[in-house]
Amino acid sequence: MATSKVGSIGEYIREQRQRAKVSLRQLAEVTGVSNPYLSQIERGLRKPSAEILQQIAKGLRISAEALYVQAGILDDRESDTDVQAAIRADAGLSERQKQVLLDIYESFRREEGNAGDVASRMTSSMEGTEET
Repeated sequence: MATSKVGSIGEYIREQRQRAKVSLRQLAEVTGVSNPYLSQIERGLRKPSAEILQQIAKGLRISAEALYVQAGILDDRESDTDVQAAIRADAGLSERQKQVLLDIYESFRREEGNAGDVASRMTSSMEGTEET
């Protein structure tokens, strides 16, 4: 099971690097991680540490959290709504765009949740008032 995770993180990094139109050599220069080591990660031969993943994420300008989830370091959010899952799965969006959309969506959900709590308290309060 660990081997497939290692492979999937390598495939994910390669996909993100190609999407960003960055060569392996360019990524190595930006991250300070050697070209051969990055190649081994992409081919699933090496399991990168959290620190290396963070350097790669910065180099590709993507979320380190996304790499941690792919590498099995961080658990994926099991409570994602369909909307959140769709945003995360949209290959047409950059990691930054996905994060901004998710943040906005969460703020609306929190706002709606608070509005529901207020309405519930008001209803309870009004029901108590009518009885007196």
